[in-house]
Amino acid sequence: FILPLNLCLVTMKKLVLLLLIIIVSLVKVKAQNTVPSTDTTSTKIKITNIQITGNKRTKLYIILREMPFKIGDSLPKNQLANILTQAKTQVYNTNLFAEVVIDTTQILDSNLQIQVKVIERFYVYPIPQFQLADRSFSEWIKTYNANLNRVIYGLKFVHYNFSGRRDQLRIVALNGYARNISASYSAPYSNSALTEGFSVGAGFTQNREISYKTSVNNKILNYKKTGFVRNNISFGASYNRRKGYFLNKFISLNINNIKVDDSIITPTYNPNYFNKNTNNQLITDITIGISYNNNDNINYPQKGENYSYNISKRGFGLSGGINSTTFSGSYSRYIPHKHNFFSTIQTAGIIRVPFKQAYINQRAIGYGSFNLRGLEVYVVDGVAAAVAKYTVTKKLAAFQLPIPFKIKKIPYIPFKIFVKTFTDVGYSYNNKQYNTVLNNKLLYTGGFGIDVVTLYDIVFKVEYSFNQLGQKGIFLHGNGSL
Repeated sequence: FILPLNLCLVTMKKLVLLLLIIIVSLVKVKAQNTVPSTDTTSTKIKITNIQITGNKRTKLYIILREMPFKIGDSLPKNQLANILTQAKTQVYNTNLFAEVVIDTTQILDSNLQIQVKVIERFYVYPIPQFQLADRSFSEWIKTYNANLNRVIYGLKFVHYNFSGRRDQLRIVALNGYARNISASYSAPYSNSALTEGFSVGAGFTQNREISYKTSVNNKILNYKKTGFVRNNISFGASYNRRKGYFLNKFISLNINNIKVDDSIITPTYNPNYFNKNTNNQLITDITIGISYNNNDNINYPQKGENYSYNISKRGFGLSGGINSTTFSGSYSRYIPHKHNFFSTIQTAGIIRVPFKQAYINQRAIGYGSFNLRGLEVYVVDGVAAAVAKYTVTKKLAAFQLPIPFKIKKIPYIPFKIFVKTFTDVGYSYNNKQYNTVLNNKLLYTGGFGIDVVTLYDIVFKVEYSFNQLGQKGIFLHGNGSL
């Protein structure tokens, strides 16, 4: 795609920061898809047996697949501790186990037996659902005064280890302010070599309210009336390939048939909603991507790094309507320091071409993890955007509370408490036609907070943050592996 010369000249300076961050996020890190380096000159010790206990449902070969050695391998003795630590991390990061313990027994001088003990998590969750129609808990409270009429309720059934091969089955039935009936199945290890996998899913959703436009002051404008104003029938499928331990490649196809209320595409609301004079749109997305994850804890990392980059094509044309090509990438680095201090550097960027896009294709800062702490109640649409975050964390305490009644899978409830301070910067470019208060300018925020990590690495965050608008406040966040 070739942009007009005058547009390039006008936006070039404004996009310098954006491009620098995206370049950093897309550069392939030096870490390789291997186990820690070994010293071949060291004395070798041979693994004669690997004994695994505690895996009542999980197949034995699923655990062995994540271990960077096998029976018959000879390992450098001076690297043994590091290799065993890596093995424990990789098994734990499957999210199948609440605890992983690896012990060794040395036989004579050069033989080694390895004992792996695991405690399986609960895999079956018929979970009552209480969701919000809003983007965040903070928005629900501050904008809608915690109105219970905006609640979505129902039941989600999840099996995280359906056949013992780390495959997941999800069935969702929701009602209330929105309806959702959906089902999906994913099998990361579908071949005998345990290097290939797939996922499939389908669903039907209805919404009583949808965002039809973003205001000049970067607030979402919602359209609603009696009954449902949006219906969506969706289908998705993906194929992934993971030969080693850290690198994963995938291709996915998603199809959505979206129908919105007739009024939304009128001049009164937003004729650019689909960038086409229709209220019914079939949207196809084909995405190819690669990701690398090598962290000490996949849910709350303190050491390691990860990156990803994707190319996604929406529609079958090059321009007009909902057609777009999206390039996105991210890079994160987690650095441990002395005295239980940790640093986190996170960057992410996205570019969509051509720059003239339908409203539904302009989501940028403020959606999902692509956000700035301190600007949670705002959205900054754009066709090109980037964010960079820096966090310093201090571990204050770690303790365990016993369960008053005996549950073998949960012998105790662990708690880790961290304090942190952070600063974020971001930039989102959009055409002047859609310009807002926060578009096309450098954004910056800062703050401090407390993170509580508990059972199954569920994380609760309380953050006090401020932004360049002079606003400040307390924001609540949560995430986990359930």
